[in-house]
Amino acid sequence: MPTRGVVYVHSTPLAVCPHVEWAISRVLVAPVNLHWTAQPLDPSGRRAECGWTGRPGTGAELAAALRQWPMIRFEVTEEPSPGADGERYMHVPGRGLFRATIGAAGDIQLGEDRIRAILAASPAPEAIAHALDKAMGTAWDTELEPYRHAGEGAPVTLLTRVG
Repeated sequence: MPTRGVVYVHSTPLAVCPHVEWAISRVLVAPVNLHWTAQPLDPSGRRAECGWTGRPGTGAELAAALRQWPMIRFEVTEEPSPGADGERYMHVPGRGLFRATIGAAGDIQLGEDRIRAILAASPAPEAIAHALDKAMGTAWDTELEPYRHAGEGAPVTLLTRVG
């Protein structure tokens, strides 16, 4: 059963754009030609996004392929599908890659065992809040949010995984 998702390249140096396309092409086993636009928050950077369809796990493969370039700010989402949770990957330079399970509405889902572990390891309300922020990737969200808004209205390319 296929699933779908989106790759958001929020910011990458111009010289890396072809490498990003080649990495996505290798995962999707299909040629990729993204529509790159200037990134208003990074005058030397470019941004692009593309929707994709493929088998469950394609989002993880895309994130692994893109993290080869530590200077890229990107997100990869994969919608839930029968028998598979959805996923969101966020990458920020200097912070690395963050992965979370997401629900049908795109919100991050924390399992009860993870919440119990946070509560057990956190002696004070401030520690609980800090641990929950960490588990939800708040630091990545905070750094990416301005880049998300800067990309509103930009063109989207739709891609399908072959095979």
